Amino acid sequence: MTDGRTGVASDLFIIGGGINGCGIARDATGRGLTVTLAEQGDLAQGTSSASTKLFHGGLRYLEYFEFRLVREALEERETLLVAMPHISWPMRFVLPLSPDMRFETDTPTSRLLRWVMPWARGRRPDWLIRLGLYMYDTMGGRKILPATRTIDLTQDAAGKPLHPRFRKAFEYSDCWVEDSRLVVLNARDAEARGARILTRTRVVSAERRDGLWHLATEGPNGAETHQARALVNAGGPWVEDVIRNVARINSSEGVRLVRGSHIVTKKLFDHDRCYFFQGTDGRIIFAIPYEQDFTLIGTTDKDHQSAPKDARCTDEERDYLLAFASQYFAKPVTQDDVVWTYSGVRPLYNDGAKSATAVTRDYVLSLDENGPPLLNVFGGKITTYRRLAESALAKLTRFFPQAKPAWTARVTLPGGDFPHDGVAKLVSNLKTAHPFLTDYWAARLVRAYGTEAGLILGSATTASALGQDFGATLTEAEVRWLMSREFAQSAADVVWRRSKLGLRMTADQIETLDRFMADASRAARPAAE
Repeated sequence: MTDGRTGVASDLFIIGGGINGCGIARDATGRGLTVTLAEQGDLAQGTSSASTKLFHGGLRYLEYFEFRLVREALEERETLLVAMPHISWPMRFVLPLSPDMRFETDTPTSRLLRWVMPWARGRRPDWLIRLGLYMYDTMGGRKILPATRTIDLTQDAAGKPLHPRFRKAFEYSDCWVEDSRLVVLNARDAEARGARILTRTRVVSAERRDGLWHLATEGPNGAETHQARALVNAGGPWVEDVIRNVARINSSEGVRLVRGSHIVTKKLFDHDRCYFFQGTDGRIIFAIPYEQDFTLIGTTDKDHQSAPKDARCTDEERDYLLAFASQYFAKPVTQDDVVWTYSGVRPLYNDGAKSATAVTRDYVLSLDENGPPLLNVFGGKITTYRRLAESALAKLTRFFPQAKPAWTARVTLPGGDFPHDGVAKLVSNLKTAHPFLTDYWAARLVRAYGTEAGLILGSATTASALGQDFGATLTEAEVRWLMSREFAQSAADVVWRRSKLGLRMTADQIETLDRFMADASRAARPAAE
């Protein structure tokens, strides 16, 4: 039995290096299972780096009566805040109330309201929103996050950027997360516990034979063969393709690809709270403080018909988001304000819903036991990735009686070994140890690496001691860390996934970084061989 390296079959082979695949890999290795994970591109290169960057219960999912999903997500918020305080943090959300707004929706809640209160057709009454927020505050065992309150927008700073017709709002709690860093840190922790993580490695075929899965891959080291006792298909938008074209299994299950597009604009307001806007089409969007100097606005919900890799924010989606936000901001948001756009494809379980917005956001785990087990992962939310991984292992561990019990709750990810409210102190200590750091630079490093920021800087007392300066506070020391510890191989990996420094760097600076990384990889190859 060979896997191309160790000569021993893995317990699990995982296809897909997004948040679900990496979360399952971490959980499984921590239970004592041997794991190999293959990702065809960079970690988080697909959907997992294109989210709205929120750990949230999903307030609007209450309208669809998805109570289990919301409760599970709400419970996870504080679990995750404790485990990764560097890349996640609490955020207050301001929901302006608009008595004159009508919503054309066909949710279970709207249908019930039409029956009970026909005169309120097309509205979300204030009392209904407040009831939803009361449930939001109480369903998840909230301890760290503050409760909902009512604010006067004519007096509160949150009202200043808004059109004066908005006079009242509810303010509630949810959380922010650096989505692509979450994926990488799960992969790092899985690798540290013994998993083999293969990036830029495509699974060409997978077949059941002699009680095992036999897999063929193509990657940086050429063709390899692998064996595994169980296969996990966490291919995200490619999950259906893996079933039909890699494993060659006929299945009636499939995904509905829903494109979520976002725009990043110049900074639209000066406070650190997020806005939750309701639209006349029944949808909602967020306007979120982003990377200290920008505002993130999203997302759309459009059925996606082409290949997942071709997802782009269309002009129509950009204009939709601009018009939506401009209904609320006193100063209209225009195309000139947009500095970047991105789009991801959510692989939602195809439950036959009429619209993309109505498709369930809950995850579905489908176990095929026709031979060595195959677990197909459909859907899921970043907020519930850890619970999804636990549920996946609950289905698989009966095949592995040696597996240890669930363990990941509140166990810190790399760099997260400090109190959930300790970021300011960590930033201050980092600046004291390295006086050349600016406030922005120190905060950026702590928010990315937590307690490991000091390891990257080492004993440096000047910026020049960190090697080549690529611009926007990115130095050679940090790049080499990302290459050696975090699977980064190209400039895009660094400036759009491990960080968002692409918003601040010029095309020439990014090209220089790409050349540096290519040269460094070539120089390291002989030693590795």
